[in-house]
Amino acid sequence: MKHASRTLLGLALLCAAAIAQAAPNCTIKLDANDQMQFDKNTATVSAACPTITVQLTHTGKLPVAVMGHNVVISKTADMTEVTTAAAKAGVAAGYVPQGDAKVIAATKLIGGGESTTTKFPGSKLKPGEDYSFFCAVPGHWTVMKGKLVVTK
Repeated sequence: MKHASRTLLGLALLCAAAIAQAAPNCTIKLDANDQMQFDKNTATVSAACPTITVQLTHTGKLPVAVMGHNVVISKTADMTEVTTAAAKAGVAAGYVPQGDAKVIAATKLIGGGESTTTKFPGSKLKPGEDYSFFCAVPGHWTVMKGKLVVTK
């Protein structure tokens, strides 16, 4: 009886682990710092998620007026156009061009010690497409950028 119970418990744990691994990733977690760096250069999410969450934490100490960061997601081919529009939008708009359909998602602009979260529909992303995440503050996006991999 003990052997059967252990076997069943082992099978249950294996199944639970498989289900946990199969669960789609619906959150993009990024840390930014005072050296104009994200902690990741690749993030992966699933387009099967009804909602995708972007969490940005600024681990630095400098205030938003000195070293503010945001996260913007767009198709990689649209990134230069979006960053040009972001510069024109300016700090008052958080360096996010409002109403620009090329912007899939964007967080607010934050400074050291702050965090922000935004959500968007997973249906805005298609597996196999080429997406990027970046800080749209002028000059930052050239180094603060990464690839967003979208799975089914």
